[in-house]
Amino acid sequence: MEFKTKFINKNIINGWLSIPNSFIAEAMSKMGWDALTIDMQHGQNDYLSSVSMLQAISKSNIMPFVRVPWNEPGIIMKMLDLGAVGIISPMINSKKQCEDFVSYCYYPPNGQRSFGPMRAQLIYGSDYYNNSNKEIFSFAMIETKQAVEQIDEILSVKNLSGIYVGPADMASSYGMGPKFDIKEDPVYSNIKLIAQKCKEKNLIAGIHTGSTSYAKEMLKIGYNFVTILSDFRIMTDKAQKIVDEMKSKDSKNSNSTY
Repeated sequence: MEFKTKFINKNIINGWLSIPNSFIAEAMSKMGWDALTIDMQHGQNDYLSSVSMLQAISKSNIMPFVRVPWNEPGIIMKMLDLGAVGIISPMINSKKQCEDFVSYCYYPPNGQRSFGPMRAQLIYGSDYYNNSNKEIFSFAMIETKQAVEQIDEILSVKNLSGIYVGPADMASSYGMGPKFDIKEDPVYSNIKLIAQKCKEKNLIAGIHTGSTSYAKEMLKIGYNFVTILSDFRIMTDKAQKIVDEMKSKDSKNSNSTY
């Protein structure tokens, strides 16, 4: 179980799994992504569908992440016990919320995670308990004006692995409506600021994007964990393009990435 070494001097390209299907998870795991994230918040996944999806992903060397529905200890610990090596928690708006979140991800003395890693111990070995605190990733989602205003306090939380920016909710928080691949301030300035602050703290900076061009731009400004679209969006965009081309229509654009 040596996952954190994969982040050393390397950018992580993350795929997003919103469709509850193990065959899609298996197919995505063969495509060269560095990590795959099962989305339990806005995706259609639940605990039972995630079991087979994680089993499919484990056939590769890809790092399995989960975005949980909320900052709640039960589901966070269950997904770690199931074999996820990284947890992305939505709507972290304060230092206290971040401290609680991080504590759910790690065993004592680093946190308050309860012991019972049934599948995790099965696939990572009997020494899982001794190694997991060093290998588990905890990503706090920054996606509101309140969170941006509290960013220094949030980044000061001990054992936090990194930040994952949610652009759509951040844009909504500033009255812009949900958008991705944002170039307008104040959100664009916030995105650049968060990357810089993560670098200063030696933390991972992650962000969700809607295109490869914007993802590459994020890598240039300091993000080292980037997600592009989702399985659902990739499938529907490609399918729509095929239909439009066959019917001689212009391709339709969409700001949505989920």
